[in-house]
Amino acid sequence: MRFLTRIKPLPIHARRSTLAAISAGSSQPMTSDTAQRFMPYVQALGRGPGRSRPLTRAEAADALGMLLIPGAVDPHQAGAFLMLLRYRGENGDELAGLVDAARVAVGAGPAAVDLDWPSYGAGRTREAPWFLLAALALAGAGLRIAMHGSNEFSSGFTVAEGLQALGRPVAADRAEAEAHLDRSGFAYLPLATLSQDLDRLLGLRRLFGLRSPINTLVRLMDPFDAAAGIDGVFHPPYIDSHIAAAQRLERPRLLVLKGGGGEAERNPAKPLAARLHRRGAEPLEILLPALIDRPDGEPKPIGLDGFVAVWRGDRGPAGATQTIIGTMALALIAAGRAAPAEADARALEIWRARPI
Repeated sequence: MRFLTRIKPLPIHARRSTLAAISAGSSQPMTSDTAQRFMPYVQALGRGPGRSRPLTRAEAADALGMLLIPGAVDPHQAGAFLMLLRYRGENGDELAGLVDAARVAVGAGPAAVDLDWPSYGAGRTREAPWFLLAALALAGAGLRIAMHGSNEFSSGFTVAEGLQALGRPVAADRAEAEAHLDRSGFAYLPLATLSQDLDRLLGLRRLFGLRSPINTLVRLMDPFDAAAGIDGVFHPPYIDSHIAAAQRLERPRLLVLKGGGGEAERNPAKPLAARLHRRGAEPLEILLPALIDRPDGEPKPIGLDGFVAVWRGDRGPAGATQTIIGTMALALIAAGRAAPAEADARALEIWRARPI
């Protein structure tokens, strides 16, 4: 208790000034002594058993707001903060605060989007982003899907490379993304386009050798205020924190699952347990069966040619089409377009009827 009274909460006008600075795109260090301002946040997280405490939502927003301004926080403080938060694990209030600041940074606001689809996985054995083909097939059936992400640390090829191979565009900014949505029902915005500063913080994985809380918050920032969202996580415990953040952020709907490489992608050879957040209701457990027996080890396609071939209807690697159809089913459930019991069959219909 002595520790809690020793740290003075940041005045609201200071928090607002930080968020205003990142909203204005400031690239200059703040004039106040930010090392002193930031220090209490590191202290709060790192004082040790019995003395550390979680941040409030407002404190987490202010901390990320300062981190997003290049040069405003000493790099040692930034690294300590992110790794302490990762080690202890972010709670719902902290995640919501981090997302609050990230949404300011990307200029989040409402648009006509049915499904927010983040893609920030880094699977070491991933060959192809099959979830991208799932999203494109659903967009062809009338679902408006906004995908955003960074696949820099994935072993396979990126969403942007997959789109290029398919002759599809990558949006250069928000306005272009909305134009793509109107034209085809699908848009993809790289994180570096949404916010170079968030992309910079995400890239600190090169120095840490570990994911940081940035990997979590970018999945939750929902830049277009979509009617629903689908999130993939690396480990099942993260499902709880995503749902807790969605509740505090008052997201309308969000389906969270443990997916391959941390992507919202279904492994068709395994049963799946996902959790569906609906605003104003208790989270709903979604249980889906395996779609196939375990693949028999047939070789994967090499490079982009095999990826395009699957989209065009040619035979691909074992389980590829079932992965796509199963992932489509998850997206239909997330968007409220199909009940779990009928989602797989509806997804198969849409896949077979997709415009190529």
